Amino acid sequence: MANEQAISFQLNGKHVSTQVASHLNLVELLNQFSLCGARESCGQGLCGCCSVLVDDQAVSACLTIASTVDGKSIETVEGLSSANEPLHPIQQAFIDSGAFQCGFCTPGFIMMTKALLAENPDPSDEDIRHYFSGNLCRCGTYPEIMSAVKQAARLLRTHA
Repeated sequence: MANEQAISFQLNGKHVSTQVASHLNLVELLNQFSLCGARESCGQGLCGCCSVLVDDQAVSACLTIASTVDGKSIETVEGLSSANEPLHPIQQAFIDSGAFQCGFCTPGFIMMTKALLAENPDPSDEDIRHYFSGNLCRCGTYPEIMSAVKQAARLLRTHA
């Protein structure tokens, strides 16, 4: 079709190519690859449910036009570990801390935690609250999420 563009990019460490329509957002593109961890909830970049990393920077996938990821590297929650590997320390910290109830927002919080800890390996409570100001948890597990981020920071520092 005339309104489609060929793109190639790294998706969770693997080179992929596809055709994308000009209106397609990154959440919709990820769904085409059967990756549904990034979930579109608000569609306005206000809730953080669709957070993924593009070139190691956290973005709202609902606001990211799919064609703009051409030549870039995308990491989703599915890329943190596979079924045959132990969980990533951030994933383990979220489980150990009980940092979820319904789990709808969890992939976005996990990817935001990865981005935060890459920038700041030992964040204060205020740093964490500020970084997550665009992420919402409808179940209200914020204390557990704070605990998970701190535990993940400790785990990553000891594994470094």
